Amino acid sequence: MEKAGFLESAYRGVLDASIFERFPIHVDRTKVEGLVGAYEAILKDFPVQDIENLGRVPDEMLRRMAQAGLFGFSVAREYGGLGFNLWEYLEVIREMARRDLSVALVAIAHLSIGIKGIQLFGTPEQKEKYLPSAASGDMIFSYALTEPLVGSDAKHIHTTAVFSESEGCYVLNGHKTYITNANYAGGFTVFAQLDSERPGHMGAFIVETHWDGVKIGADMPKMGLKASSTAAIHFKDVKVPRENLLGKPGDGFKIAMTILNYGRLGLGAASTGLMEQSVEDMVRRARTRVQFGVPIEQFELIQEKIVKGRAYAFACDAMTSLTAAFLEADPLRNTAMETSHIKLFGTTRAWNVLYDALQTAGGSGYLTTQPYEKRLRDFRVTTIFEGTTEIHSIYPPLFFMRRLGKETAQERRSPWETFKALWRLITAPMHWSVPLTDKDLQKAARQAARNGRFLRYALLVVPLLYGKKVGSKEFVLRRLTTLSLYTFAILAMSARMQKDLDRGLLTDENRLLLAYMVEEMKECRRQCLKVWNTKKEQLTAEIYRWVRGSVSE
Repeated sequence: MEKAGFLESAYRGVLDASIFERFPIHVDRTKVEGLVGAYEAILKDFPVQDIENLGRVPDEMLRRMAQAGLFGFSVAREYGGLGFNLWEYLEVIREMARRDLSVALVAIAHLSIGIKGIQLFGTPEQKEKYLPSAASGDMIFSYALTEPLVGSDAKHIHTTAVFSESEGCYVLNGHKTYITNANYAGGFTVFAQLDSERPGHMGAFIVETHWDGVKIGADMPKMGLKASSTAAIHFKDVKVPRENLLGKPGDGFKIAMTILNYGRLGLGAASTGLMEQSVEDMVRRARTRVQFGVPIEQFELIQEKIVKGRAYAFACDAMTSLTAAFLEADPLRNTAMETSHIKLFGTTRAWNVLYDALQTAGGSGYLTTQPYEKRLRDFRVTTIFEGTTEIHSIYPPLFFMRRLGKETAQERRSPWETFKALWRLITAPMHWSVPLTDKDLQKAARQAARNGRFLRYALLVVPLLYGKKVGSKEFVLRRLTTLSLYTFAILAMSARMQKDLDRGLLTDENRLLLAYMVEEMKECRRQCLKVWNTKKEQLTAEIYRWVRGSVSE
């Protein structure tokens, strides 16, 4: 079985203390600023409103983006890319999102998920064939997983790929939908079932858009991200060469989930950038807007909005940077729980901060001449794609429980032996030694450890309480996710601040931001220490039955 990730190991009782001793971030600011400057220059030459009206990125703009290296900055130099490391890549995303997410998504989707499968799982021949043209922008890529009837339940997609012995190729049939970059793409990473009797036994394929049987629909009209191409794709008896299979037959689901780790990491960076931009906008507005004879920055409810944005951006950046460190050291490392937390925290908090920025701007924030409404429209979909907020609110504890269940099944223990093994895990001492040298950081880590102790107990007990019904106990799972999310945030912030302390760069503001997030975690914890439904949650089911009955078919 795949090695346990950072959080998974922590909730089994052993915290990897090395994250506090070394929190590496290696960013060449000159490289990052140069590429971001090129993006800014392109945006100046192509007015946002013109692109919004056109509903797509003009071909000349795509050409300029390609020339600047925006389609290859995370691709190795040997394949014609700029060779940015993962931190540099995320830094560029963060800055591009602040300037315009809609246009940026064309490059982000291409790099984060479109070609990531080739980079991680491709053979030398596949990389040599496709990465140079991807890096140059001659062949933009899409990631094709979602289908009309299947979204988050990716193991049960309907698209099939059947190997034809007579023709020596796979025959691909099916539909995909909501595919980003579809009408810009020269290639797709497509996922398909290989055996109808074994859901999840999938293949990941490199498919070129010009092949016979590939049909791309018209771009779908969207609330936001109007520069981005989003369309459905139909595959009819498409002949895919054997050599275009990524990995081995059956690896497709694992490949799909691994790629999404990087996509979610990119969303964390974009969320951070937009929260930072919103904080700056709110401060400027609050300083100059006078009501009742004073600037509105003196009002506590305005200060609260600004402080939340600052604290959430700092926490999101710390989680994203730490997880990037894991993946920079081992690109295939298990980071499912960590990236799920980043995606959930980043997108939900950034949405709230974007809302607060418009609210702080007052009536002018509602005007299309200001940036606020476009940012809201563009960002809204991030709580839906790459796993909905609802999925990520229950996924991490389920992931942990299912991994533990598989281990038990493999060891073929009797029910009594399983119970004894779980009991040993519950009662064993926790090894959460944290080598922090500052009292504020130590205090924060102790609060995170309190969460960790409860989570280790709950993550083992909840499946025993609910058995096969545990997946339907979404209120309970959401509480466990919330506790885990804040635990990870506090640990990541502490690790980041220890690094700053070692370099003499730790600021008093960051100490306050950590204290703020610890207090928010404590407030949440008081509501989350339950492994059963509350009375209010029980009433939800009863009331829903009445509501459902009142609505006609």
